Amino acid sequence: MLVLANFLEAIAVVLDYALSIYMWIIVAGAVLSWVSPDPYNPIVRFINTVTEPVFYQIRKRLPVSFGGLDISPVIVILVIIFLQTFVVNSLHGLARSIV
Repeated sequence: MLVLANFLEAIAVVLDYALSIYMWIIVAGAVLSWVSPDPYNPIVRFINTVTEPVFYQIRKRLPVSFGGLDISPVIVILVIIFLQTFVVNSLHGLARSIV
């Protein structure tokens, strides 16, 4: 059972780091939307490639533009915070209860 507990703990840690990194990418994408960066810059292309599909799904389902202000990055960040609080903490608790 110790192996399963360590496995769940490792999944929780990796998921927490991945969600944190993605949240910072979302913040960078939001900041880039305020300026007009070079669209051929590899970093800008990477950030747009990673963030735009998620933003598109939110924009498609919710009216998230108020007066020209797109709040889809805020919604994505709130979802990430929810996942970190609920899923990651649940995995940590499950791993502790197995031991």
